[in-house]
Amino acid sequence: MKPLKEENLIRRLRDGNRLALNHVMDNYTPYLSAVVWHIMGPAATVQDVEEVVSDVFLTLWAKRDTLMPEKGLKPWLATVARNKAIDRLRTCPPPSLPLEALVETTGPGLDLEVERRIFAAQLWATVEQLGPPDNALVFRFYYEGDRLKDIAADLGLTVPAAKVRLHRARQKLKRILMKGGSADGPHE
Repeated sequence: MKPLKEENLIRRLRDGNRLALNHVMDNYTPYLSAVVWHIMGPAATVQDVEEVVSDVFLTLWAKRDTLMPEKGLKPWLATVARNKAIDRLRTCPPPSLPLEALVETTGPGLDLEVERRIFAAQLWATVEQLGPPDNALVFRFYYEGDRLKDIAADLGLTVPAAKVRLHRARQKLKRILMKGGSADGPHE
């Protein structure tokens, strides 16, 4: 399927065209997953991210008649994804440890866990700096475990081009993290 211009895609959505919705889902799922994961943080599970992204598409379909072709679809989707992720955090906050478990986990184990979480947050912020499509490529390949062939197809890249972009993204991540003194991750 040829990529549709966003304005045409929005018009087709407004007309109730389900193929247009499928096109949006195929092309924007990686981007929205990255937006949601950024808001929810490393405590979010893959299932949490998938559920929020699904809610975004349900909202898109339900409110398709309010879309304005001249405003664009990507900003609208990103705003809805951000709001849905925040709502999810409000209604289902990450579980906290009971006081007894916290007392039992103090010491080197807790320090290591805190260090891992800080590194995960720094890593995610660095991945976001890569910009599209590289951030989606890294997120889907390393976090979601998707096959490179599938990611490349979804992003409109050839597999060799995706390999090159992934290699360059890893090198860029390493350079950025080395500057911050965190390239080796948490100390074990």
